Amino acid sequence: MQRRGALFGVPGGSGSRKMAAGDIGELLVPHMPTIRVPRSGDRVYKNECAFSYDSPNSEGGLYVCMNTFLAFGREHVERHFRKTGQSVYMHLKRHVREKVKGASGGALPKRRNSKIFLDLDTDDDLNSDDYEYEDEAKLVIFPDHYEIALPNIEELPALVTIACDAVLSSKSPYRKQDPDTWENELPVSKYASNLAQLDNGVRIPPSGWKCARCDLRENLWLNLTDGSVLCGKWFFDSSGGNGHALEHYRDMGYPLAVKLGTITPDGADVYSFQEEEPVLDPHLAKHLAHFGIDMLHMHGTENGLRDNDFKPRVSEWEVIQETGTKLKPMYGPGYTGLKNLGNSCYLSSVMQAIFSIPEFQRAYVGNLPRIFDYSPLDPTQDFNTQMTKLGHGLLSGQYSKPPMKSELIEQVMKEEQKLLRCRLAGHTELEAWPVRSEKGHHPEKSLQQNGISPRMFKAFVSKSHPEFSSNRQQDAQEFFLHLVNLVERNRIGSENPSDVFRFLVEERIQCCQTRKVRYTERVDYLMQLPVAMEAATNKDELIAYELTRREAEANRRPLPELVRAKIPFSACLQAFSEPENVDDFWSSALQAKSAGVKTSRFASFPEYLVVQIKKFTFGLDWVPKKFDVSIDMPDLLDISHLRARGLQPGEEELPDISPPIVIPDDSKDRLMNQLIDPSDIDESSVMQLAEMGFPLEACRKAVYFTGNMGAEVAFNWIIVHMEEPDFAEPLTMPGYGGATSAGASVFGATGLDNQPPEEIIAIITSMGFHRNQAIQALRATNSNLERALDWIFSHPEFEEDSDFVIEMENNANANIISEAKPEGPRVKDGSGMYELFAFISHMGTSTMSGHYVCHIKKEGRWVIYNDHRVCASERPPKDLGYMYFYRRIPS
Repeated sequence: MQRRGALFGVPGGSGSRKMAAGDIGELLVPHMPTIRVPRSGDRVYKNECAFSYDSPNSEGGLYVCMNTFLAFGREHVERHFRKTGQSVYMHLKRHVREKVKGASGGALPKRRNSKIFLDLDTDDDLNSDDYEYEDEAKLVIFPDHYEIALPNIEELPALVTIACDAVLSSKSPYRKQDPDTWENELPVSKYASNLAQLDNGVRIPPSGWKCARCDLRENLWLNLTDGSVLCGKWFFDSSGGNGHALEHYRDMGYPLAVKLGTITPDGADVYSFQEEEPVLDPHLAKHLAHFGIDMLHMHGTENGLRDNDFKPRVSEWEVIQETGTKLKPMYGPGYTGLKNLGNSCYLSSVMQAIFSIPEFQRAYVGNLPRIFDYSPLDPTQDFNTQMTKLGHGLLSGQYSKPPMKSELIEQVMKEEQKLLRCRLAGHTELEAWPVRSEKGHHPEKSLQQNGISPRMFKAFVSKSHPEFSSNRQQDAQEFFLHLVNLVERNRIGSENPSDVFRFLVEERIQCCQTRKVRYTERVDYLMQLPVAMEAATNKDELIAYELTRREAEANRRPLPELVRAKIPFSACLQAFSEPENVDDFWSSALQAKSAGVKTSRFASFPEYLVVQIKKFTFGLDWVPKKFDVSIDMPDLLDISHLRARGLQPGEEELPDISPPIVIPDDSKDRLMNQLIDPSDIDESSVMQLAEMGFPLEACRKAVYFTGNMGAEVAFNWIIVHMEEPDFAEPLTMPGYGGATSAGASVFGATGLDNQPPEEIIAIITSMGFHRNQAIQALRATNSNLERALDWIFSHPEFEEDSDFVIEMENNANANIISEAKPEGPRVKDGSGMYELFAFISHMGTSTMSGHYVCHIKKEGRWVIYNDHRVCASERPPKDLGYMYFYRRIPS
């Protein structure tokens, strides 16, 4: 790498001057104690600012703190310097230049650019054949902005050189969120080179596959040894299945299988049962050819049909994404898209809808200066900071600027040339575009709509959550509730924007034998509307379609044009209000189990009503499936008739008697003996947890507080308590004086502060109860474990109310949060008249697969948010939505 001189530039000066190595050393001496070499486990942020979406590609570049390794854009680096006093930053800048054209007008042959040395993402919208990158790095010393160009190996102190090299060569902390990177890191299977393939004459047809052991036609895997086609596991690959592929491996020992429907000329999804992970098969084309499959003619669709076997504007993929219509890109404030990180569209759709609500805009973006100024030292781990960053990125318009006229003309010319090449090659226009997939699913490429990448936000809100932290597709409704919970826990002062969704549900339960009733209230955040399939208005068409479809599948012909069930919205609303049976109802009037029915009504109406259509269910074989229906959702919704009325004249209430709680004697003995002598802690369980990377003292506490019940139970304790300030503090037992005294202190009276012993709280929470429930139960029963368990079972309503007891979070933005339970539920009651302003649609057969798109009504017209692509909607598919957002109409 070519050595460059050490250049120092002072803002406002006439230029820069070359300094001797001694001068550089003297300049860095005062700051040497603050310069660190990244250690294993340190997150080095060099792709994205902690407060904005600035990157090395931005005009001002990115500044990486050489002590904390946090990154900041030009607008935010001064804030970090003032707050921490850290003076030395590495400035990263990537320059993008168009390649010099050859004599024939085309770009010169692509060659490796030795000046690319940063592990940064390249811009997908810039064709690498037309552009080249040059990276620049330098050290900047604040507050005087002295600059030291890099590399400068001979003149920099050894520690600084090592630190700079480590930062430049470090991997992105979000590498596992990047689907491309994740795929590139797949190991090559050790069975691929010498895989035995049976010469049994099996030939796999191009479509019409079915599991050899059941009737499933999705999530099918081809065993590469004997050619068996069998279904995968349930949730094995974001789809349902009965696990017959795995059973076959256990019976026969054939290690490798490829998922049918993922085979393309570029590769396929291959899984090694023996190695228990996805793998690469370098000889996949040869292995597939053994069974008559030519990779070059395969297209990745779930049921084996090519894209041009689908009739246009029939599939929900085409209808929901408005494929085939000329969509006009939208730019400016409120029209910024979100890049897809690989199955992150559920998050993008929910966040676009959330930040279209004024209360969320005011709570976060409106308080941006205060939230940023009082953010903790690591703002990447603060919920309110990351919410504000995302909201500002979406609403400011800073990352959604229209292209220049010349860029627009150039882009259009490139797209026309691509289509012309495809036509000359004999391909249809639809074949010219990539097949549908979670990444790159829409055929009409946007013009200069890059969007922002929510990697930092996703990493924070999904941490410690086993599903949202994965790269698998998730349920948008579940993420919405997860987000509401995070907003509740991290609210700033008394302001809680999620209150706009909050409402009370009145549940009326009636004993069918005595006709007596009980009224209770609970809190909810969305209205779940059942799909009234029996009310379909086109039943004859559905029956005829089903017969034709089965015949086509049996004969391996293309499927007929889809006929979608048409369900009146009024029928769904009626199904919501009808009584439902209560399983295992215990009648306090009879002191025995009896038949009971329940009806639900609104005790209050929220300011914003979120309606979820319950399209997803399980079949008789427990395989998740989706109702592909069309519901005429209204623009104006009146649910005033669903207002709760309370106890009516002539109704008699059920006695307030709780059912008896029966705890087996062996369970009681086990619970009462869980507390152990600290010297008897199971060290093998402690070491298992420590090997996972948890602090040793935290592992000891986890094993102790779960009574030596094993590493798995202790691991659950760690997940629950890892955010507590004393998580890694040594295990202390005040007043511990042997088994007898310990038992007396644990099961005896509560201390003067009325705080139950932490040991008993840990036992109850390890059983799956909320910490707040445990504390309340122990306080009510003088810290008696057995009586506390009885109290929890006899007060089920406290589980709902426990969400109000908010624990103090360890961040500066939550320092006003109250730990006390409010007087009553926070609701904003009003009229039951609403108007539709947004909806989220899902494409695919299950919430664990497919793609989400959001439509929002802004400035009087509908806009489609399809990942990074934001366009004016021409035909919003309001009848195919999954979640609908209504705002209250003032009365």
